[in-house]
Amino acid sequence: MESWLKAALDYLPRWLEFQLRAFERPGVALAICHRQRVVLDLALGHADALRRTPLTTGHRFRIASHSKSFTAAGLLKLREQGRLQLDDAVGRHVGGLHPVLARATLAQLLSHSAGVTRDGPDAGQFQDRRPFLDAATLMQQLAEPPAIEANTRHKYSNHGFALLGQVIEAVTGMRYADWMQREILDAAGLAHTDPDAGPNPRFPLARGHSGQLLLGRRVVVPGDQATNAIAPAGGFVSTAADVARFYAQLMPTAARSVLSVPSRREMQRRHWPVPHSSTPGWYGFGLMLGSYQGWDWFGHTGGLQGFVSRSCAVPGQELSVSVLTNSNDGLSWPWVDGVLQILQAFAEHGAPGATTRDWSGRWWSLFGPTDLVPMRDKVFAVSPAMTTPFIDATELTVQGRDRAVMTQANGYASYGEGARLVRDAAGQVKEVWLGGSCLRPERVVAREMRRRYEG
Repeated sequence: MESWLKAALDYLPRWLEFQLRAFERPGVALAICHRQRVVLDLALGHADALRRTPLTTGHRFRIASHSKSFTAAGLLKLREQGRLQLDDAVGRHVGGLHPVLARATLAQLLSHSAGVTRDGPDAGQFQDRRPFLDAATLMQQLAEPPAIEANTRHKYSNHGFALLGQVIEAVTGMRYADWMQREILDAAGLAHTDPDAGPNPRFPLARGHSGQLLLGRRVVVPGDQATNAIAPAGGFVSTAADVARFYAQLMPTAARSVLSVPSRREMQRRHWPVPHSSTPGWYGFGLMLGSYQGWDWFGHTGGLQGFVSRSCAVPGQELSVSVLTNSNDGLSWPWVDGVLQILQAFAEHGAPGATTRDWSGRWWSLFGPTDLVPMRDKVFAVSPAMTTPFIDATELTVQGRDRAVMTQANGYASYGEGARLVRDAAGQVKEVWLGGSCLRPERVVAREMRRRYEG
């Protein structure tokens, strides 16, 4: 493992732990793969916040729309086996559809360009107001005309991917869950992943949670319901490590994969731009596509009542990242951005050197914490409360054992001023001064605040 990656993996848990604490979320699981090997598998917080049950890396989450990536892999696998073609009309495999929908191709369904309704006339299954649709009800709704004309724009559809599950059943003669388990999950070595929720005592399911705003407190949203015919679009359960492994296998350079390289590349091709979005993005076959500060990525997000998640793979760096949360207000999207930014900072600046290594740790003032993050030839002073902590970070250039200068800083910061470490009699750092600001350990600042403001 490269030294910069090892250093990044050392800092990431400290940053994410503070994020969970600062934003008061129940739990988060983070896994990172490098060259198809899990190099970080982390669980923080609680699987059940009301019972204070610790979250472990063995807890599974509802990963919701990540399911579409698995279903897409199943369709591509069937194409490799010569059992279907992506330009097949869906009506060739599944009967009872509206004639217009029957003419839509499998490729259009895979890329969300078939014009299909998103969730049907009543999406109450995503609000726990009704059970998830069975196949008969799904097909009744798909006998209605599509919402818009096919092949005109990207239009996300859970019903469209549910229909692809019906295609898999028609082509294979097997239940969707059984065929996917054998041909995709078992073949990929994903022992902690299932196509839908259900009893599995070896692998406990984390409990989902509501946000706090509506009731002023969180309530448990169990999240253990079967998603029935919607499973191909949103039913899967998994761990962060398994999800990261799966996306790592979809990289074109992956040595082990359930799909051929051409199939993987086809999944990742930018088939449609996502319209009316402030962040440029595209959709492939069962994959969301984007770029973060020059790192192109593919992956997916997911949201099912009580759970929010996001995962992405960065082929250029042979990295895959999965962040799973168990609350409706989970910060999976910004936390993945934060992970990518931290990885980028270490990739650019390298692991700590001999002159920078002592400039480290979390230091507090009345205004909150500052993390000193040493790299090869400079030190960054960052706020762990930021979801992207290296934005506008102050950079220190070390000029002696305990002296440095702030050589890069925002115009409102202390650019050009000195920084210093203060040590105790044993030679351990007890204070950090950045310009005129004194930073000390959390317990020291907390004690001082209690004395000053609580009498």
